[in-house]
Amino acid sequence: MNSLATALLLTSAMVPFAQAQTQQPPAPAKSFSQAFGYVNHKILEMAEDFPEAKYGFRLTKETRSFQEVLLHIASGNVYAAKAGRGEKVNWDELDPKNYPTKAQVVAALRKSIEDATATLNAVPEDRFAKTVQPWLAVIEHAGEHYGQLVAYYRANGLVPPDSRPKAK
Repeated sequence: MNSLATALLLTSAMVPFAQAQTQQPPAPAKSFSQAFGYVNHKILEMAEDFPEAKYGFRLTKETRSFQEVLLHIASGNVYAAKAGRGEKVNWDELDPKNYPTKAQVVAALRKSIEDATATLNAVPEDRFAKTVQPWLAVIEHAGEHYGQLVAYYRANGLVPPDSRPKAK
């Protein structure tokens, strides 16, 4: 009786494991789209949330201002959108002088995210078997600068949106 109970217990424990093994991981295009959307959503939320009066804040005189970091991230997205479409492209930094207000910076960032997302969603799945660039690089780039923006929040005595308690 103990052997039968043990066998049934082991068999029932293996069913979820076997089911998990048959589920396919998301396709590369979907994985990259999710990762790109995730990090850029967090950055856009910060761009909208951070006080406009502090957009010129720098951690040190050698670092970019909050505004400049956002435009630098947007520049990466613009690059990715063009490269992702197969255009011959160089990194062209968006000039902060052309975006003097918070609303203009947020609009530029939002547009860069929308354009890059549209390009990413149009990439044929088989292209990811050849290369994951520029998507891997731009996602990693945005993630690095997300951490930098968190430091800007903390240095100003502010709590980043993603670190705030969530309503239940």
